[in-house]
Amino acid sequence: MKFFKKLVRNTKAATAIEYGLIAALIAVAGITVMGNVGTSVSNTFEKVDSGLKKAS
Repeated sequence: MKFFKKLVRNTKAATAIEYGLIAALIAVAGITVMGNVGTSVSNTFEKVDSGLKKAS
């Protein structure tokens, strides 16, 4: 418990924790965006593939 009290009083630790939280939020946002982009790209390639199959 003493460790957490010192951690709360220490402004450097608080700043590090804030930066850690910001990095985590950016990572979660990046993963979400990349997942959506990947799905969109996959759908586009499926449309191209089906178009090529119809053409040949």
